[in-house]
Amino acid sequence: MSYNYTTLNGKKIRLKKSDLQLSLLTWLREERDLTGVKNGCGIGVCGACTVLLDQKPVRSCILKAEKIIDKEVLTIEGLSGKEGKLHPLQQSFIDAGAIQCGFCTPGMVLTAHALLLQNPSPTREEIRKALAGNLCRCTGYQQIIDAVEMGSRYYRKKGERK
Repeated sequence: MSYNYTTLNGKKIRLKKSDLQLSLLTWLREERDLTGVKNGCGIGVCGACTVLLDQKPVRSCILKAEKIIDKEVLTIEGLSGKEGKLHPLQQSFIDAGAIQCGFCTPGMVLTAHALLLQNPSPTREEIRKALAGNLCRCTGYQQIIDAVEMGSRYYRKKGERK
């Protein structure tokens, strides 16, 4: 019998046959208890369900779990450090006042993380463009852009490549 595996937040996980036709969002929330990923619109428009698949942002609400076989999935829970210590990018969102209700924040942070892995020195316009698919109803986007700029210092300093 062959099994299907994925790497979820750095750990190899076996997918059950019954998992494969679930949306990635449903699988993460209901089967893996990773509730940082949010169900905003259910049609891939708002970005609240964003996770990284092989370091690229994807909408987990419209992606079947079968698409993660032999790939790496990163959720907001996997971005945090040991013992739940916030990643510097997460901390920059707090420091810049880029969080109010927090519903969009995991998707915003993961989208920004993907951008900064590719480009640790983005312009404000590049940040705006990268985050264009992530909607926020609360903060406006200035603080979010400020947070990504602030967080980018860490990527330049550390040369982080996760």
